[in-house]
Amino acid sequence: MKRNRRVKILATLGPASDSLDMIGKLVKAGADLFRINMSHASHELLSQTIERIRSVEVALDRPLGILVDLQGPKIRIGKFAKGEIELKTGDSITLDNLEKDGDQSRVFLPHPELFEAVKPGHRLLLDDGRIQLKAREITPSSITCEVIHGGVLSNKKGVSVPDSLLNMSAMTDKDRADLDYAIKKDIDWVALSFVQRPQ
Repeated sequence: MKRNRRVKILATLGPASDSLDMIGKLVKAGADLFRINMSHASHELLSQTIERIRSVEVALDRPLGILVDLQGPKIRIGKFAKGEIELKTGDSITLDNLEKDGDQSRVFLPHPELFEAVKPGHRLLLDDGRIQLKAREITPSSITCEVIHGGVLSNKKGVSVPDSLLNMSAMTDKDRADLDYAIKKDIDWVALSFVQRPQ
């Protein structure tokens, strides 16, 4: 069992792709490494998926890598009164600490650490980067932003702040438990999202 090319093809496994048959097809198509996203996987599902990958590895006599992607801290907006809004380039929206349903002009952001960390000009990426905002005005309880790249924004979407240094750990208690379990299952790689500094 030897394969040592420098370029690796990474395939993310999910509900539609974690069967023995599909993993085999992905390997035959060139996949070398499989990513398991712990945002969506339980320890039981992780164990089952690892067993399937190792089974395909033996059946095809080809070394396969397993990467466990830890969830990391989740920063999310609140809900909208109508479930979603549409933001257009140039619009203004405020993320604030008012614990009530949002509308076209504002939405709840239950993360006070962002009000301290974000500065004017910093980017806020919502819904996995589909929506891009730029901070214009910051108060201790709100961030008013200009929409740089708009789209439909719905309830509980994730927020990332690539230009800001947050005072929070990159690993949660869930991540530590997931990592301990994954190590016992002899995985090959670990990915950690939301890393902001070497420590």
